[in-house]
Amino acid sequence: MTGRVVVAGLGPGAEALVTPEVRAALDEASDVIGYIPYVARVADRPGLVKHASDNRVELDRARHALELAGQGRRVVVVSSGDPGVFAMASALFEAVEAGPPAWRDQRIEVLPGITAMLAAAARAGAPLGHDFCAINLSDNLKPWALIEKRLRLAVEADFAMALYNPRSKARPEGFVRALDLLREACKDARPVIFARAVSTSEETLRVVPLPECRPEMADMRTVVLVGSSRTRVIAREGAPYVFTPRSA
Repeated sequence: MTGRVVVAGLGPGAEALVTPEVRAALDEASDVIGYIPYVARVADRPGLVKHASDNRVELDRARHALELAGQGRRVVVVSSGDPGVFAMASALFEAVEAGPPAWRDQRIEVLPGITAMLAAAARAGAPLGHDFCAINLSDNLKPWALIEKRLRLAVEADFAMALYNPRSKARPEGFVRALDLLREACKDARPVIFARAVSTSEETLRVVPLPECRPEMADMRTVVLVGSSRTRVIAREGAPYVFTPRSA
């Protein structure tokens, strides 16, 4: 039996948004590795071993996957959304780079998924329709000063922004600082979309002018989309459409 590692994205939450390619990899897997709630999304079946772990052990998970594949196991490492967007694909290759030479010859595949910012943007209309960037607001792996610099430069470049991991229970003050920075740097009422648990039964989506945004509108299941200076809102009965025109 030939071992392999597949790093797969499970999408934002709905089973309908898991790609057929990822489903096929899960059907063939002998082992599934990942953060506890993501592994829980994979159905139990005979012959499948599930390895769930905490959120801050990405490199340990990656090494475990490579070790199992070296034993001939067919391993799928699961992430939510897309595995290359603030998720496990980068951790896996970091482990390969620092690990034994044999890991570089291991069969590795990365299977894309629908990430939260794209699912949220689709719900709202097309707020990421022109140039945009994605910024992770968690300061677990980088200093706040770097997050602040990137936010300011994104505003200066007039990008629309997708903000991941905006407000944790342990460090709620970070999103307070981010909103203060955005209000000071933007100086306008551009729309901000708070999209929580998109595609699940707990989904909520609200569009709020930047000056009216409050920190408690977001948590770690929320992706926050900040419009550029050119982003527009089409008012209608019910939720508005939000889009950024493709013209510069």
